[in-house]
Amino acid sequence: MGRRVVITGLGVCAPNGIGLTDFTRALQKGKSGVRFQPRLAELKFGCQIAAEPLVPDNLVEKYFTPLQLRGLNASGLVYGVIAGTDAWNDAGLKPNTGESPDWDSGIIFGTGILGVDKFRESIHLVDGQNVRRLGSTTVLQTMASGISAYLGGILGCGNQVTTNSSACTTGTEGILMAFDRITAGKAERMLAGSCSDSGPYVWGGFDAMRILPRQYNDNPTKASRPMSASAAGFVPGSGAGALVLESLDSALARGAKIYAEVLGGAVNSGGQRGDGTMTAPNSEAVQHCITEAILHSGIEKSDIDVINGHLTATSKDALEIENWSEALNRSGTDFPFINSFKGLFGHCLAAAGSIECVGALLQFQEKEVFGNVNCEDVHSEIEKHISASRIPRKTEKFIPKIIAKASFGFGDVNACVIFAAFND
Repeated sequence: MGRRVVITGLGVCAPNGIGLTDFTRALQKGKSGVRFQPRLAELKFGCQIAAEPLVPDNLVEKYFTPLQLRGLNASGLVYGVIAGTDAWNDAGLKPNTGESPDWDSGIIFGTGILGVDKFRESIHLVDGQNVRRLGSTTVLQTMASGISAYLGGILGCGNQVTTNSSACTTGTEGILMAFDRITAGKAERMLAGSCSDSGPYVWGGFDAMRILPRQYNDNPTKASRPMSASAAGFVPGSGAGALVLESLDSALARGAKIYAEVLGGAVNSGGQRGDGTMTAPNSEAVQHCITEAILHSGIEKSDIDVINGHLTATSKDALEIENWSEALNRSGTDFPFINSFKGLFGHCLAAAGSIECVGALLQFQEKEVFGNVNCEDVHSEIEKHISASRIPRKTEKFIPKIIAKASFGFGDVNACVIFAAFND
């Protein structure tokens, strides 16, 4: 199995809370970050609501140099730098200011699309024969690895610094990539996370697919309805989450705070075979991913007491529950508690896995299982497999021992990570 790996730092820039304090309170109290978006209405979108972090300008100035701020127009990059820097600080680590890189520390920070608004701005300048006005940071803001490059420079990391991209599994996959690097002895600590841009040029394609809810434009906070019989599609979101993974030896040596241990996990693909397609999961692969994650983690199926699902508020929610039930061989009241945070901030696309992993881990710290919103009417197909009592509507006092977190993405790709309360 290699070396033990723990989580020593968390950071988040979410639609319903920026920073751990606000984000934790929002999850506990069921505060939504879904809002009406006038710009989407102007552009005649069917779905005119979305969830994006509300980042004030004076906060952005704390994370970027004046040179970096010049021409900065990449929302996902801003979210990622905030979340990543905060996670590093939360771990009690300082940016490396020496002349030599920090060879023991690296970064795997993923994204789906980065710098869409900057791309659009650049296209207008190029087409208008104003190439010289593009500025020196255009490339950094629009290349996919711009986020890991920015964070790598801010923190002075000398280990692997890279960006992964696997649709909605990006954040969870990145955590497992970082875990693998540390267990193999190739790094002492890794900053893992993911981010996603905001705006109509990111969300427009989903609106065209008609998979976003259109009947909640006047009632945004009720629109995202995971596990609900009245779910009408996912609400698009954006933001970033970040986690510092560290070898247990390193964490103990410096007296670091430990949120939880990463026991293991699995990543796979359904190959778009069977019932799997570009946009629909292959159930066999989903179940295989879950069972492989459990096997790799050295636990029993019965050990999992909380699941944070992918659960996007689409017709596939019931199938996901069925897959969990089949993979765990558990049903009814024997099923673990399960929650989906997408009811509070929609589907944050490439950022979803990392933001939701931060939320899942906070349940260890708070000794709670956070509630689900907008699922008063649990889907009847879901109740065939699990008891509705396993879907907490409000935050409940509970001391989790093992939390499973899974993400499933376009392209029929899957990732599942297993977290455990830390016991030395």
